[in-house]
Amino acid sequence: MTADPLSATTRPPSGTAAPLLSVEDLHVEITGHGRTVHALDGVHLDLAPGEALGIVGESGCGKTMTALSVLGLLPKGGRITRGRILFQDRGTGADGATDLAAAPGPVLREIRGNTVGMVFQDPLSSLNPTMTIGAQVAEPLLLHKEVTRRQAWEKAEETLRLVGMPQPAERMRNHPHQLSGGMRQRVAIAMALVCEPRLLIADEPTTALDVTTQHQILELIDDLRTRLGMAMILVTHDLGVIAKRVDRVAVMYGGKVAERAGVHRLFAAPRHRYTQALLAALPERATGERTTLATIPGLPPTLVTRPVGCRFAPRCAFASERCRTEEPELSGEAGLSEGPELSGEPEFTKGPELPGGAEHRYACFHPAESATEGRATGHGRGTAATSPPPVSAPAAREPLLDLTAVTKRYALHAGPFARRKGAREVGAVAGVSLTVTRGETFGIVGESGCGKSTLGRMAVGLEPPTGGTIRFAGRDIGALTRRELRAHRRDVQLMFQDSYASMDPRMRVGTILREPLVIQGIGDRAAQERRVAALLDDVGLPRGAVDRYPHEFSGGQRQRLGLARALALSPSLVVADEPVSALDVSVQAQILNLMRDLQRDKGLTYLFISHDLAVVRHLADTVGVMYLGKLVETGPARDVFARPLHPYTRGLLDTVNAPDPTAPAAGTPLTGETPSAAAPPSGCRFRTRCPVARARCAESEPEPTEPTAPGHRVACHFPSRRPPARERSVTRDGR
Repeated sequence: MTADPLSATTRPPSGTAAPLLSVEDLHVEITGHGRTVHALDGVHLDLAPGEALGIVGESGCGKTMTALSVLGLLPKGGRITRGRILFQDRGTGADGATDLAAAPGPVLREIRGNTVGMVFQDPLSSLNPTMTIGAQVAEPLLLHKEVTRRQAWEKAEETLRLVGMPQPAERMRNHPHQLSGGMRQRVAIAMALVCEPRLLIADEPTTALDVTTQHQILELIDDLRTRLGMAMILVTHDLGVIAKRVDRVAVMYGGKVAERAGVHRLFAAPRHRYTQALLAALPERATGERTTLATIPGLPPTLVTRPVGCRFAPRCAFASERCRTEEPELSGEAGLSEGPELSGEPEFTKGPELPGGAEHRYACFHPAESATEGRATGHGRGTAATSPPPVSAPAAREPLLDLTAVTKRYALHAGPFARRKGAREVGAVAGVSLTVTRGETFGIVGESGCGKSTLGRMAVGLEPPTGGTIRFAGRDIGALTRRELRAHRRDVQLMFQDSYASMDPRMRVGTILREPLVIQGIGDRAAQERRVAALLDDVGLPRGAVDRYPHEFSGGQRQRLGLARALALSPSLVVADEPVSALDVSVQAQILNLMRDLQRDKGLTYLFISHDLAVVRHLADTVGVMYLGKLVETGPARDVFARPLHPYTRGLLDTVNAPDPTAPAAGTPLTGETPSAAAPPSGCRFRTRCPVARARCAESEPEPTEPTAPGHRVACHFPSRRPPARERSVTRDGR
């Protein structure tokens, strides 16, 4: 493995470097609705020039609040009650640094977007919908630099080109709604970098993006850090991103730092039980196939009152009486080596040193002694238990959903004033054929815009196909009468990606869950209420939830409500569209375990749509890989992930960030932009990005074949029989 490419350019010489940013004993309170939340309670962090610091933890643990505090962007009612935030940048403080916690508004406005850039979690909501892209990227220059409008416009275009925006001159005149999610994220990064700041704060910059867009964004940030010599604070719940993109990690829980260490040491030997539990909940760390994931019971503290004792004690399987009455201090070992004897990587270069050396500190009375200690016991139910197959073998072979040459085309510029003659069309789905058998989980993976969600909406009857047939339990749903279609929808339900947006915020949960029963005329009110109570029991929510509104629940709880509503009519098939894409790893594990348990108990069949390959690998029996409306590879999940035949599948796997900083580099990650579905390439649609494309690929479209094993089909003229790069390296090294 080669050394970290950032080490030669962004890290300072050996020796102690003065911190660029020091957060000292930071306390933040948020007052509103008659209560005060102690959002941060004594946070200590340091960041050296050129260093990348990752902040991880569950939602509500204080990650984003820490990042917002640096720039004085606390929400309404928020205030810093104690502590200092020292930023080394032409300050007026006695130590040569500006205390951002006490800085007046004009000083903060001079720093924001100038010497400190911020990339917000949702680029669409952080961009002004009424301003062009060019005006928004140029705005920080006009505010902070002595430049003309022409110079600012030219610099903005140059920065968009730097962040990999295709056709930047044209995009400058676009508005945010005209760009894809990945392009909007590039705009947000360009706005943060246009003034060449010394510090970049990135708050969940790749949440809900597909693996290739995520890889491109993170590679872009790494490259720009190298060029500009920036330091970075990366806030995320994606441990794979943390493992590959930062030098040090701070794990936050309950508004405090629970553990802090170099990235290699943290992943190899986590000491705090919370850190250990987060790592154990990863799908990649499941002990085997069809295994229940380790989970963390309960929820993080609400922080309305300061907890007594260790804040993780109510959820920790190792808590003692001391943990419940005394609060542990952040202590541990300082001056530890982050060298080869720990990481197994001889060429790894230690990051910049701060006062105290390469520290590993944790606030835990009963720290783990090794990386594997406690996994057999776990923090959740049934960590090592193996789930039996959901249904018997004969039933599992019975086809439930069958799609034959299904297509879906949409007219571009359609509307009351559009000329329909000769109107262009976009092919969202182009001739997909697949079979989902009863009781199995069929996973659909692919990049954004490849047609996954459209396929799912057609499967449940929300979208009629343009061509082809969709059969459910042997019946063509396109030939059903309105009455028959209404009955069909009892058997097929959709679990939406955004559970909050799919619920009426004015309705209580009890009404939301009763609604499908009322529409279908099932039972009287008493029977419906009994059914709602049973549904809440099934998804692990209290029966008192019926009187609450959707906004009163956490993201994981709302996803449970979405699953409960999908199960209200006792369907045979549930189409789950990105059900865990934006959830913390611990909540994700709970939802996945719940879905598997319900499948086993109720004989459910899932069509599971996701861009998270680790989740699909853990949950799915069969996998279908989609690209630009086409199904390019299908087969048993074990075969597809271990021996991918299509170059696109192999590229997706090589693009994933493994949650292991010592893992060898992948093969060839996907590059380039997906072509427009309105004008797809001739022949094989993937040929414009394929590393093995030849002339034949442009001349004819490949037909699905089974070159290696029955049931493993691939649409490629030159399928690969080689294992993925990561598996080859493991075999070669004998590990």
